[in-house]
Amino acid sequence: MRSLSLVAAWAALLSQVQCLNILITSNDGFGTASVRELYRQMTSLGHNCYVVASVTAQTGEGVRADFTSNPRLDSDGDWGLVKAGAPSLGTDPTDSHIWYYNGTATAQVLVALDYILPTVCGLTVPDLIISGPNSNSNSGAFLQTLSGAMGATYVAIERGIPAMAFWTGNDATVYSSLNSSTRVGLQDPATINARLASNLAQAFISKANGDRVLPEGYGVTVDLPYITSETSDECTNPPFVLARPAQEVGVKVAYNHKSGIFNRMQADASPNKVEVTNIEGTVDPKCLSAVTVFALDYDAVRRRQCFNLADVTAIIPVVVHSNGSTALIGGLGANASISGNSSQSPPAVVISPPSIQTAVTSIATLVQWSISSLVLGLVVGVVSS
Repeated sequence: MRSLSLVAAWAALLSQVQCLNILITSNDGFGTASVRELYRQMTSLGHNCYVVASVTAQTGEGVRADFTSNPRLDSDGDWGLVKAGAPSLGTDPTDSHIWYYNGTATAQVLVALDYILPTVCGLTVPDLIISGPNSNSNSGAFLQTLSGAMGATYVAIERGIPAMAFWTGNDATVYSSLNSSTRVGLQDPATINARLASNLAQAFISKANGDRVLPEGYGVTVDLPYITSETSDECTNPPFVLARPAQEVGVKVAYNHKSGIFNRMQADASPNKVEVTNIEGTVDPKCLSAVTVFALDYDAVRRRQCFNLADVTAIIPVVVHSNGSTALIGGLGANASISGNSSQSPPAVVISPPSIQTAVTSIATLVQWSISSLVLGLVVGVVSS
């Protein structure tokens, strides 16, 4: 009986070590440092991750699904990572888990779900789709319908897949420019943004405890602030706070009398475009990460199961502050280090995982394998006795 109890205990522990299949996408491009760093961070947590993102920036395309009509690129991709004449769909030459496609953000996700993952990777449906971290802000409900990154999130949710979208106040940079230490001795902003995104994503995964990461019809958007680690530590560990999108329409048009056409004006993406929910702390509002939960359903009245939460905070992990929180803790943790490492080479941003779906080099996965072996040994011992 004691052996059976041990088997049950170890089996329970094994069930808590979760390895999810995660698709990461971005309208900034498959070569951005923040996307490569998020891929690295989520893989190191034990998840089986794939990147499918644009070959050139696809900002502001909304939910438009634009598929290329040319099987080859007619011009170089961003930063010259892919040259003109290369296939419109391809992989990073050193990592078969990283793909590019010459289409809008929505098209990228559809190509990933309907071709790359099932046909090439042998994966039917991912457990989670993460868009970003993308450059610029997505504050405000109206901007969500104009954003290419939100287009990717919308199509994921409509396909029944939990999805999260991250934005950052920092500009997109190519992964080859990633620094292990900035000139003030801190981590690269792309690394910090990726750490914040992976911490929050993992918090939602842990909160779900083996169930869907988010209920059907729900998504999460996160506006990360401008990370200052290039010049100072002023904003390097922003707390996550629950927010609501402001209803003000932050996009306008202007008429050009000379050309006779209308042009979209630059949207104001200031932190005031989100309404933080009852936070009483003294943190600079410019150094907060606004977390917004939204529901997406075009037939909401008849499909009430998509809106079955009496309180949205029921799915919010403890790392997200709300309801009068006063002691705000940074999204990286209270004692997290952001120090750079100038004595070593920059961290690898392109990982070559094995051909099997689970990245066995991660610590979490090695733990899972060890527990599995122990459980098997205990079971064999019980049976033989």
